[in-house]
Amino acid sequence: MRTIDNMTKTLRDVAALPEPEAQCLPGRFYTDPDYFRHEVDTFLSKEWHCLGRADEIPNPGDYFVTQLFDEPLLLVRGDDGEVRVMSNLCRHRGMPLVEGTGSTRRFVCSYHAWTYGRGGELMNAPRMRDKGVTAENCSLPIFRSEVWNGFIYANLDNDALPLSPRLAQLDHLLANYRSSEMRFVRSFEEDWHTNWKCLVENFMEAYHLSVVHPETLHPYTPTGLSRKSMSDDSFTSYCANYPETATSRGQGAPGLTDEERRRSTLFNLFPTQIASQAATLLVSFSIMPLAVDKIRVRWTMSTYGDELTQDELEDRIALWLEVNREDREKLERMQKALSSRYAPSGQLAPRDYEGTIWDFYRYLGRQTQPAQQPLRIVADA
Repeated sequence: MRTIDNMTKTLRDVAALPEPEAQCLPGRFYTDPDYFRHEVDTFLSKEWHCLGRADEIPNPGDYFVTQLFDEPLLLVRGDDGEVRVMSNLCRHRGMPLVEGTGSTRRFVCSYHAWTYGRGGELMNAPRMRDKGVTAENCSLPIFRSEVWNGFIYANLDNDALPLSPRLAQLDHLLANYRSSEMRFVRSFEEDWHTNWKCLVENFMEAYHLSVVHPETLHPYTPTGLSRKSMSDDSFTSYCANYPETATSRGQGAPGLTDEERRRSTLFNLFPTQIASQAATLLVSFSIMPLAVDKIRVRWTMSTYGDELTQDELEDRIALWLEVNREDREKLERMQKALSSRYAPSGQLAPRDYEGTIWDFYRYLGRQTQPAQQPLRIVADA
């Protein structure tokens, strides 16, 4: 416990640094399994996490599954049209009900044929009538969930405050893109051998773009044109601006400004959603921490209208797959080295390039504060 206390003090000290003096967290924050468990227990398991897009399951009975920490989850569109996040475990012996994606009229356990409706209600438990098994005591547990801007969020903490009221500034930043109207194209899921914070930081800083992605991203989003954008206690963001020489990436929604059409707006909705919003394309990553050095990455691609042809969408998917490969290779190599006693706590780059990481550290620092202390709102122009 003393080690956790010492690390918590270090985190608070780093988070309290003024922006011009901001520095990286020491390597141990990314490699200590006890500290990872501490993060899960103290705040990660009590936060809102993005699980996917609502139009992945457009019709009653459509579903997909995922996992958040120790909870297997089943996301389904009910007969009333509402999206629900339910436990993907039969209430009898804990057998997972379904895998992958699909559409169904009812969920039937493959072990003993207990059957549930699309709202999670127990419909049938063979030979169990005399055991007192009813819909009242054996329906599927339903977790708290919200849909915001077309994204599905869930929280394992029944006492958590609502998410949407916190997101006024992020709403303002994304309003003209009409994110909620974007059409789901495809989803991908894979495991990366890195700490969850490493991917958040990597995605949210422009400092590496021209170095790590010289052919994939530099022609459109060079490091030197990136600018820090809005932030508050719930999110941070930056704008990856396109050079004048870059060809158009599409028109998108009619209300977009020329400036918005010529940039990608990247945001981190704390703690684990990272996303890139452009005129015609929205790519969102949901990071599911599995261990101190392992994450499950589920990412979705959505597009605005039918402006991009199928071939163009396939090209964009191929580009993102290559960008992810480049990032993953770097992060997995770095993860192996962060256990070194010399793992750095160097200075962060200027605010336009790594100021978002400073915001992220301040978020992490707030999670260690006593509950009675109010959170401090910071809005950047």
